[in-house]
Amino acid sequence: MNIILLGPPGAGKGTQARKLVDERNMVQLSTGDMLRAARSSGTEMGKKVAAVMDAGNLVTDEIVIGLIREQLEADNGASGYIFDGFPRTLAQADALGELLVSMGENLDCVVEMQVDDDALVERITARATCGPCGEVYNDITKPIPADGKCPKCGAADFQRRADDNEESLRTRLMAYYKQTSPLVGYYYAKGDLKSVDGLASMDDVAASIAKVLA
Repeated sequence: MNIILLGPPGAGKGTQARKLVDERNMVQLSTGDMLRAARSSGTEMGKKVAAVMDAGNLVTDEIVIGLIREQLEADNGASGYIFDGFPRTLAQADALGELLVSMGENLDCVVEMQVDDDALVERITARATCGPCGEVYNDITKPIPADGKCPKCGAADFQRRADDNEESLRTRLMAYYKQTSPLVGYYYAKGDLKSVDGLASMDDVAASIAKVLA
């Protein structure tokens, strides 16, 4: 099963992707992670990525599609893929669809995580992440344990993103609505879109996603 998790920054896509990885043996294809891995890989594609990033330029859609193709061709025994951070635009959605068709793959579902902007801002400004393992905590919904240690990895290195403030988040939300929100209508028209309440508890969101993927 191949799916896209769609929603604004801070909607909880990364958290739900990790749950799907753990519970369903899926592979999370994060654009950022793939670019970082490619840059240090020494492959021809990696050298191309490094050259673009070192020049301070944005990596082209063609390069990202190439990285996704490499991951799909790796045949690592996964039961499916979660596309995280891609596509962000209608052009990227078209390119991803063409890639999957060319490889005999399908896009099975696009899960839209619906949120209220004001509630989202409140949630994200309270967010912290465990540095070593990436587990996400929140002062309101999932506080850092009283002993100051991450139950998942035992580390005590919690970090807050510099741009997790109201002004920066509203700027990121505006970019999302301009560039990425048109994908909601795009995938609805294709019959691929399913929506869940992204502001419910993490377990309830996970249950809602499991229901639409059943």
